[in-house]
Amino acid sequence: MQITKDKVVEMLRGQGEADKASRAERDLPDEIDLERDQGVLDELGLDPKELLQRFGGEGIPRLS
Repeated sequence: MQITKDKVVEMLRGQGEADKASRAERDLPDEIDLERDQGVLDELGLDPKELLQRFGGEGIPRLS
């Protein structure tokens, strides 16, 4: 399962974070690479490990 920008934007909107959702929509690529996009995720207050737990599913390598 891929972590996509759409899933992150939907999650942020569901949490009432409209400004962060708009920023994620603008600044994240369609398919998120947790290492490559770490800076943007940090600025949005998103933890890659939490995103993996929420959206990662089986077969996705876990960050150590």
